[in-house]
Amino acid sequence: MRLACDTGGTFTDLVVERGDEIRQFKSSTVPADPVQGVLDVLGLAAAAHGLDRAAFLAEATTFIHGTTRAINAILTGNTARTAFLTTKGHPDVLVIREGGRIEPFNFTVPYPEPYVPRRLTFEVPERIDAAGRVVEPLDEATVLAIIERLKALEVEAVGVCLLWSVVDGAHERRVGELLAEHLPGVSVTLSHVLNPTLREYRRASATVIDASLKPLMFAYLNGLTDRLRQAGFNGRTLMVTSGGGIMDAEDVARAPIHSINSGPAMAPVAGRFYAQRDQQNAMAIVADTGGTSYDLSLVRDGRIPWTRETWLGQRFRGHMTGFPSVDVKSIGAGGGSIAWVDSGGLLRVGPKSAGSTPGPVAYGKGGTEPTVTDCSLILGHIDADFFLGGAMALDRAAAVAALETNVAAKLGLSAEEAAAAVLALATEKMVGAIDEITVNQGIDPSSAVLIGGGGAAGLNAVAVGRRLGCAGVLIPEAGAVLSAAGALMSELASDYARMQFTTSQNFAYEAVDEVLAALEKRCEAFANGPGEGSLETLIEFSVEARYPHQIWEIEVPLAGRRVDGPEALAALKSAFHDTHKAIFEISDPHSEVEFVTWRAKVRCRLREAATGRVPPPDSQSDLPVSRRVYFAGSGWVEARVARFEAMPADEPVPGPAIVESSFTTVVVDPGTVAVRTTGGGLRVTF
Repeated sequence: MRLACDTGGTFTDLVVERGDEIRQFKSSTVPADPVQGVLDVLGLAAAAHGLDRAAFLAEATTFIHGTTRAINAILTGNTARTAFLTTKGHPDVLVIREGGRIEPFNFTVPYPEPYVPRRLTFEVPERIDAAGRVVEPLDEATVLAIIERLKALEVEAVGVCLLWSVVDGAHERRVGELLAEHLPGVSVTLSHVLNPTLREYRRASATVIDASLKPLMFAYLNGLTDRLRQAGFNGRTLMVTSGGGIMDAEDVARAPIHSINSGPAMAPVAGRFYAQRDQQNAMAIVADTGGTSYDLSLVRDGRIPWTRETWLGQRFRGHMTGFPSVDVKSIGAGGGSIAWVDSGGLLRVGPKSAGSTPGPVAYGKGGTEPTVTDCSLILGHIDADFFLGGAMALDRAAAVAALETNVAAKLGLSAEEAAAAVLALATEKMVGAIDEITVNQGIDPSSAVLIGGGGAAGLNAVAVGRRLGCAGVLIPEAGAVLSAAGALMSELASDYARMQFTTSQNFAYEAVDEVLAALEKRCEAFANGPGEGSLETLIEFSVEARYPHQIWEIEVPLAGRRVDGPEALAALKSAFHDTHKAIFEISDPHSEVEFVTWRAKVRCRLREAATGRVPPPDSQSDLPVSRRVYFAGSGWVEARVARFEAMPADEPVPGPAIVESSFTTVVVDPGTVAVRTTGGGLRVTF
């Protein structure tokens, strides 16, 4: 038995896989103690299987976890007190960044603050040049003096990024040794170990972000594994990474920067599988709608979208992680997004969210501001008596009262009209976000299927799909827990990199061969260590390359594991030209090429199939076959109600209708048709 758990802002999702069957569970997240939320949802799963929690966990071999703990700590400023050590003369790396600006002539926007303030930035006298020669020896006496200042400042973590340590990391290693000796217990991250890339800002930013997360994530993951063990789990604990793979929790604790986007990164993995299974590998817009955010990605040709520029916050105004990751765009729109009227009398939805505490008004946990979920309840889209399969009763009267007070009365609308307006505005915000990743990049959304994931996906996924003119909408059977389901499909993976500059004109065959051999050795060590016993191991090599005088590199895959002669070099040059052409629509086949950073990625496949199937419900005789539902333009209508898991394949359900499971509700608008696919998902066409 395998378990996958995703801790979000509102609910903690769990998928239990036993043989060919998967079951889904949700429990409210506990912000003050997220591990308790994990234990709570495990308790629900155990009870559903007729076991106590200890006996249930004893059967599990693997626990895969995704969490927003790291990103939330960064966004709220709850990371460790971190110092930054850099080469003398370069204290402004985190301040100057890479020089980009969103609005170059808008001088009303204050200059963004560095991740580590200048008062905690210290200059180390030393210098190694780009060729690896020592220009100025490391001044250890000054380093020791800096350490004494760090003690006085009660620093909890230190990031060390010295100039050209990617060529020779001797000085950085020595600083690390001195810190370990004189500041025991303080977390330290060395840039050449964590992220050996050429870009100084990206390397420095990654280093301090990672260092600042170490105390928090070590305590969190240590607490998680200890409490799972105490609860009866004796299997392997894995963590979802920003790159769309999984790693052992101990490895993530040593480099917690990999966990920053661990939750959202899994939705595209699941979306790719469902697009292949139910839509014959059609282009897919994957939308994961949670309580707080609306996370988007675009899967084309079966490829997970990647980005080398992962920003925390706004581009240029936030902080760059310095690592490639699954490309996911997020906006503040979800089931918990709060509806409000601004001072100008305009309706707004989000970005503020009710979260899990206090949650939507209908939850009865102290919430007073109406949310998208409250509006869906008012309109009859959600059954107040069947929320979470009946585990949580909702208070519709309280939702109506809150909406009338905060929105409807201010706009001069009835409660139903106001609720419909809230959903329409939320739909437009989601459409605008999808336009950013499709229309604005020259992609026609009419050629894509919209895959709706997250518990709130079905509330307006059909409306979003119709508004965009998509080829259809697909709600997977595990869509309510899409990220957790993606975790079950993911592979054990790790990336390694090493800088070795050379050109195609004077290619350093021996040096490159040495680098690739070292990377391959690290990949094999991973495969024989954490990946031992996997069904299949795949090692892929690539290089970051550019034309002479270009500033930025692009990543080009290697056909083999070595560049062992002129023929292999010619093939690599040709691959670079082709890749450049595909990205920028231009290439220069007669130009030489510069190769900068060499990379290797190892992936270990742990299982054969992607996921099991959701079993049909034990009973649905007590569920109504229809109910009154409000649609804008139609008013109140009698809509058919179908149970998702019990629907036979290929039997159409025309709208207006409601298709609901214990964890999600799909609103089938008038003029659309829903049908259960043979794979198990729900496809809606217009």
